[in-house]
Amino acid sequence: MAEGMIAGMQASGSLQNGQIYVTNRTNVDRLQELQERYGITAIPQEKVEWHSMDVIILAMKPKDMTAALIDLQEKVQRGQLIISVAAGIQNEQIEHYLPDNQPVVRIMPNTSSTIGESATAIAPGTHVSIEQLTLVKKLVRTFGEAFVIEENQMDVFTGMAGSGPAYFYKLMEHFEETGVAAGFDRETARKIGTQTMLGAARMLLETQEEPAGLRKKVTSPNGTTAAGLEALNEAGAGEAMTKAILSAAERSNEISEELKKQLLTR
Repeated sequence: MAEGMIAGMQASGSLQNGQIYVTNRTNVDRLQELQERYGITAIPQEKVEWHSMDVIILAMKPKDMTAALIDLQEKVQRGQLIISVAAGIQNEQIEHYLPDNQPVVRIMPNTSSTIGESATAIAPGTHVSIEQLTLVKKLVRTFGEAFVIEENQMDVFTGMAGSGPAYFYKLMEHFEETGVAAGFDRETARKIGTQTMLGAARMLLETQEEPAGLRKKVTSPNGTTAAGLEALNEAGAGEAMTKAILSAAERSNEISEELKKQLLTR
């Protein structure tokens, strides 16, 4: 996810390469790879001048967050903006380890950030100023669209947008396999499916019409679309999508509760 964000930021042209620094604990080869690929500055962790950074982004696996926060306790400056990309870890849990009144913002991008098309949630912590929130929105919009939400909505957002690309890829797998079974070559079947999905998404964005209204416009009584929708309804496609979102949201909440116990008891 960190690389996806870097790629999106760079492609947007909103940030200069010299403004982006990257570090990790031990993987020097990975740092070198990122520096060569994106022209950013890679620094070994022990050489980072943390106090000079305007924004510190914590993009890591949740299990690594405790060690990172303990390490940062004496290095961050009061008022320095901290952005967390770690799934399931709440602002309160991060604030617990940092100086009093430290501004912390939790964000949840998805993998489409790589091409500048992420749907990213922003949930500000207690001590974030309007100016800092504006800065986060500007930063997030370098790799997609930003949605400011309440932190208690983050689990459902994760189920919708964080995990959402996988649902569409799964749908595309079925489009593709059905086309191949009907005699199309795989590349053509994939292009048919992706263009159809792209066109439908753009119709929603550009016309601003309700999904139900657009669906009705394409559905003639007793026509081909009506037959297809009936099959989807019989197979429980709508219920399956709702269940997928809510199941992902439930798992996000479980992870959050597990991590909350670990972090706040240390």
